[in-house]
Order: sequence, then structure tokens, then C-alpha cells
Amino acid sequence: MGNFLECRDGVKLYYRKCVPQGAVANIIINHGFGEHCDRYDYVAKKLNEAKFGVYRYDLRGHGRSESQKGHIEDFKDFAKDADEMVTLIKKENPNLPLFMLGHSMGGFVTCLYGLMYPDRLEGQIFSGAAVKRLPPVEGIKGDLYKFINLFTPNKKIKNQLSSDICSVKEVVEDYEKDPLVLKEATLNFYVQFLVKGADWIEKNIEKYEYPCLITQGEKDNIVPKEIAIYLYNNISSKDREIKIYDDLYHEILNENEKDKILCDMINWLYKKTTLSNTDYSF
Repeated sequence: MGNFLECRDGVKLYYRKCVPQGAVANIIINHGFGEHCDRYDYVAKKLNEAKFGVYRYDLRGHGRSESQKGHIEDFKDFAKDADEMVTLIKKENPNLPLFMLGHSMGGFVTCLYGLMYPDRLEGQIFSGAAVKRLPPVEGIKGDLYKFINLFTPNKKIKNQLSSDICSVKEVVEDYEKDPLVLKEATLNFYVQFLVKGADWIEKNIEKYEYPCLITQGEKDNIVPKEIAIYLYNNISSKDREIKIYDDLYHEILNENEKDKILCDMINWLYKKTTLSNTDYSF
């Protein structure tokens, strides 16, 4: 069962938590655009088995969170929401280290958080992180969206991601049938995330210093692998790693090879905890 966290502006974030007995650390998950935290059931289960507590929540405008669906006012609200979740987790688990995992737009939120709150976590993991303008809004196209947004910020735009999210047919079919997946979002949502937010990150990227693991599907058509390489090359973290997985699409944590990727993530987390000498596999 889930809970709700009421934020500073009255928005209520739906969240779920599971901290196993003997947990060595907690991890908070930021999901991607259009999706919701229930799509991370398998990821949470495997992290729990490896002795990590998992907190996951529906971002504002998404899933069961109580706010206007498919809409945000300002991209920085995502990082502020994440920090309210972080405060809750630290209050409930004062002695456990805390990490953050973000996929796609959740990777954008994770990077944003890393820049706005540089001393609250032990480290971050990125999966297909959308931290730069994506091909549909590069250059003049994104500026045009920004201009049109001045006049029609509530114009609805369809979510057309489904066919590119994963090479596993069943995952795509489940995504398309899922009643909690957003079918559309406002123009302002897209502009805040893909244009204004991406530009802000680009301007501040060198200030990013968290230990981090950057993971990416080599055949990702939504967030090209060059964006993962850009992230790796432009941050100031002394402790950073990048792993690009051959032949995988955008949702690497839903591909058939997901166990290998989760093992890589867990072993990276182990290196940062009391289990640093343990080599995990399943």
C-alpha cells in the first residue's frame, strides 16, 4: 500500500516504501516521463533482496500523485519535491546512507537534484538520463516551442514514446494499456522539462560533484547515448563511472538483460557501503 506526502504547495505525492531487515542503505527512485512508481516493482524487489531499502514515488503530474495530470508550472518543482521526499526518508531512517536512482526524465530530476542539493546524498545512479535537449527540441525547434508556450501553455501534446521504450514487446504492450501512464501532457510541461530545464542543467553541469554511475542503452532512440557521454564528460565528480549496454533500448531496467544491469548497479552501491568487499550476483 502507498502513502501520501503533502508538499509545500499542497500537492500530495503518492509514495511506496520497503526497507528490509538489516538494510545497509536506502535508495529513492525517480521514474521517467509519463510513467509511475509501480513500474519499478521488479527493481525494488531486487534492491530489497540485496539489502537496500527502496522509496519510490509518483512525480507531480503523474500516476496517483494529487496534482494536475500531465502538467507542471516550473521544472525546479521536481527537485524541490524530491528533497521533501529525501527529508522524509532521512527522518524515518536517520542512520542509513541514502542514494538516488533516476530513469529518463527521472534522470533529469536526479541531475537537477544533484546540482540544487549537492550535500544530501551518498551518490546517484542514472539510467538513460534526459539531461540535455533531446533531438525533437534541439536548437531552433526548442526555441519555437518556448515562444508558442507564451500563448498556449495548456495546449495538450500526445505521449508518443511507447514503441521506442523497450525491445521487449510485452513491456511496450503493458505500457500502452497501463491506465496510470500519461497519454498526454501540456506544452508547458514539455517546455519546462525538455527546453528550460535542459538548458539550466547545461549551464550548471560543471558544478555537479556527486559520486555517480551513468548507465545507458546503446540503441536508445529516445535519449541518445551521446547524452550519457556528455554527462560523463562534463560533470566535476571525481568518482564517476559510465556503462553503455550494447543493443538495448531506452528502458534498460525492463530489457531481458535487466538482471545484469541491476547487478552492476548493486555492486556499485556496495562499493559505497559497508558491503564494499561483497560481489553481488543473482
